[in-house]
Amino acid sequence: MDKRKTLLIGALIGAFTGLVAAMLLNRRAEKNETGTALTAGEGMKLGVLVFGLLRAIASLGDDK
Repeated sequence: MDKRKTLLIGALIGAFTGLVAAMLLNRRAEKNETGTALTAGEGMKLGVLVFGLLRAIASLGDDK
């Protein structure tokens, strides 16, 4: 697969995943009636999890 196609597919998957995540956060904020979707601590945890996911993706195929 060429580079442009890979980047396009990755961008579409990322956009779709981000949209679903935003919808879930909005639903949670409405349910809790707090008006905020995330606290600072939850945001930090989410950031660390995303960073870990990106590291895992980057290391795919390094098992040789």
